[in-house]
Order: sequence, then C-alpha cells, then structure tokens
Amino acid sequence: MSEVIAPESGSSIDAIENHYGTGNDYFALWLGKTMAYSCALWDDNNPDQSLDDAQLAKIIHHCDESHARNSQRVLDIGCGWGGVMQHLVDHYNVKSVTGLTLSESQKDWVNNGTEKRIESRLESWKDHQPDAPYDAIISIGAFEHFAKLGMSSEEKIAAYREFFLKCHAWLGSRGWMSLQTVAYGNSLTEDFDEFISSEIFQETDTPKLHEIAAGCERLFEVVRLRNDRDHYRRTLRMWYTNLRARRDDAVRMKGEEEVKRFERYLRLMAYMFEVGGLDLHRITLRKIDQPKSSA
Repeated sequence: MSEVIAPESGSSIDAIENHYGTGNDYFALWLGKTMAYSCALWDDNNPDQSLDDAQLAKIIHHCDESHARNSQRVLDIGCGWGGVMQHLVDHYNVKSVTGLTLSESQKDWVNNGTEKRIESRLESWKDHQPDAPYDAIISIGAFEHFAKLGMSSEEKIAAYREFFLKCHAWLGSRGWMSLQTVAYGNSLTEDFDEFISSEIFQETDTPKLHEIAAGCERLFEVVRLRNDRDHYRRTLRMWYTNLRARRDDAVRMKGEEEVKRFERYLRLMAYMFEVGGLDLHRITLRKIDQPKSSA
C-alpha cells in the first residue's frame, strides 16, 4: 500500500488568531487566574473545587506525566498564555521551556514577562527546528487543530503521523510526552457543528481515537489513557458562568454580538460533552527508541 500524504493540514495563523486574538483581556475576564483555555482536571469527590484549583491540577498532571521534573529542556506545543511553562520553571526545576503558538497575542503575553527561562515562539510544530533534544514534550489542546474538515481519515492519520515523527525525533532516549485533546466520541465528522466550524474554530477537525493511535503506532508506547469528557462539560459550564458574571465588562470590551457568540459556543460545546458527542483524552506516551519499520 502506498503511503498517504496529507494535504496542507491544520489551522493557519489567521484562523487561530481569528479566535484567540479576540483579546487577552477579554479571555482574562472568564478563564481564571491560570489563563488555561483547555479542560481542567476535576476531583470528582470535591463538588466545591474551584476552577483555578482544577486547572492547576491539570497542569500538575501533565508536568508529572511528561516526567519533566529537573529537565534541562521541555517543549510545550500549543503553549497558550504560558501557564504550564511558568509552572515548570517555578515548581519543577526546569531550566528552559520553549512554547509554540500560532497566536501572536499569546506569544506577546508570554514574552512580555520577565522570566528568561521561558520563550514563546510564533511557530508551527511543522516549522520547529530545535538545536538540541528535549527531555519532555507537553501538548494540551493543540492536537485538535492539526487537521481540517474535509480531510479523509487516511489524510488525518498522515498528518498526525508527521507530528509524532517530529516529536519522536526531538525527544531524547525513552523520552516522555503528555498529550491532551478533544476527540470525536459518539458522533461523526458530519456532526461537526457548522457554527463552531465557521465562527469559532476555523480550519479545524478533531481526531478519532483510532486515528491518534495509528499516528503514533510504533513511535510511542501508550502508557496511560483516560477519557475525561465530563471534566470538559464542567469546565465549559464554569467558563460560561464566569462570562455571565462579568458580562457587562465583556460587552463594553467586545460588544454585544461577540459576547452572544461566545455564550452560544460555550453552551453548545458543554452539551456535546454532556451527551458524549465529544470526548476528552489525556494520553501519556513514551518514546520507542528503535521502532520497527513497516513491511
């Protein structure tokens, strides 16, 4: 069988900035202190847990699962506003963290800080060329932007394979990677909501679990996998509650129509996770140093 080559895949800088460029101050109104724009990690036995504590638990989870403690160099793919990177240097004795983002507003937010051990780059993983291996890789909430609607499953797997091949090359021997991504659950590609695809996350399609597995096969050992879809429902509900609580500020900042658009998006996404249309996978991966080649 001939190798499938993916077409130009994933979200462009313009598509990413269309959403994340809405404004750092706007997102700060409702994301919480960590500025984490991905699913938190909730304690199911603590109904009173705060969003900030659940987001910190998520950050700690990925720092631990990637075995990043005392590392010289860590890569954060899809670094957002830098919460994971800051935690790595403050609490895990990491000497240097490089973050990749396609949002200029996020890059500027991170690099305007005073922490010299952190660098955010306006750069795709496809273009990244490190000058030395990394000890650990973390990627939270970026993987779902690596494919576009309209790509076949084979093309998506080829795009994911390219990503995992690069991560494999960048990691040192038996290096660890912690990955978090939204994925299709009990839904199909044709169920992808038109409002979300046209007005919220353009040039994006989420993976199916078997496509992730095929992409990393014989490159990474899947050590742990957990599906926390209800954690994302709860996270989205908290974001919605926070936005409603500061709605007057949000409207003054971005206007009524923009706030309505985000309210609709947060409600719709929460519903998709509640009914199982979408899953939330946290995957712990370990590099296979000498992968077997295909026959």
